[in-house]
Amino acid sequence: MEEYMELVVGCYEQVLFGYRVHREGEQWLSSADFTHHAHTASLSVVAVNNRFVATGSKDETIQIYDMKKKVEHGALLHHNGTITCLQFYGNTHLLSGAEDGLICVWNTKKWECQQTFKAHKGQVLSLSIHPSGKLALSVGTDKTLRTWNLVEGRSAFIKNIKKNAHIVQWSPSGDKYVVVIHDKVDVYQLETAAVIGTINNPKRISSVQFITDALIAVAGDEEVIRLYDTASQKCVCEFKAHENRVKNLHVFELEETHIVVSSSSDGFVKMWGIDTEKVKTPPSLLCEVSTSARLTCLSVWLPSAVDHKEEANRDVTASTVKDCDRPKKKMTQSKTAENKEAGETQVIHKKRKLETKQKKKKPMK
Repeated sequence: MEEYMELVVGCYEQVLFGYRVHREGEQWLSSADFTHHAHTASLSVVAVNNRFVATGSKDETIQIYDMKKKVEHGALLHHNGTITCLQFYGNTHLLSGAEDGLICVWNTKKWECQQTFKAHKGQVLSLSIHPSGKLALSVGTDKTLRTWNLVEGRSAFIKNIKKNAHIVQWSPSGDKYVVVIHDKVDVYQLETAAVIGTINNPKRISSVQFITDALIAVAGDEEVIRLYDTASQKCVCEFKAHENRVKNLHVFELEETHIVVSSSSDGFVKMWGIDTEKVKTPPSLLCEVSTSARLTCLSVWLPSAVDHKEEANRDVTASTVKDCDRPKKKMTQSKTAENKEAGETQVIHKKRKLETKQKKKKPMK
């Protein structure tokens, strides 16, 4: 079977680009595969599972693209304001967050909104699903870090963090997570819900991605990508990746090789090979693509391997997640009113028929 993947990138020009990348011997080759122009404003976020690509935009819609049939699948209309974050959990659910302060849990079989959380008093800026699928974290413009119990469909706890964080992300194992505030990355331990260290980056951070639990890639408002050790919070490697500032990072593992994909204001998307045994050695450039567009978001579609890591982590992290509802650090319980549903969900299906569906409160399985 041919080994290939799709680099999917969105831009200010309202278009989603797809570039097929495959390996021939030691070389990685790229070719333009598709363009999808479904939005009426610039794209803000993109997410993938092994069947679909979901894009969010300033036009307040989520567009779904079928990667296997290479056709538009439909649109999800629920949010008011720019869609700020999207993340799939396997092939069953999609979580979305927006400027309206809502987080929606979508069932990807029927594309129905199962649950709506009034997540933040301001905008939702970032969300992250635990590898077990039982928890999610979110940060917003109300200076809080919130934990959501996705099994019971409720808020677990709220932590006041004094400043607005713009990125939150779980580690691959789910044992720790990071919260980014301007140029600082706070590393938290799940078991204690306490900060165990802080990474200080020279510039404001635009993107972070765990490579392993012990290694994290950080990009800021500059041309450089830095690799940090999460235990010591020391920079172990830095390299010039682009001619202009790096906007987005995406990390995945293919045949035991860690690959970092970066996109930049210079219009280039690049793939870097990371040798975790020699982290002090600058990574090798595997492939690059020039889009000639002003890029805003990035992801990578893998035909079959995208869910393997999630499946492997579910059983391993179950006991740790169970303890998370009893954090040692005192948290403020959220009001139950914040979990009420917030209106009706509209879904535009493939044939472009508009249906209005009442949301169903079902726990995420």
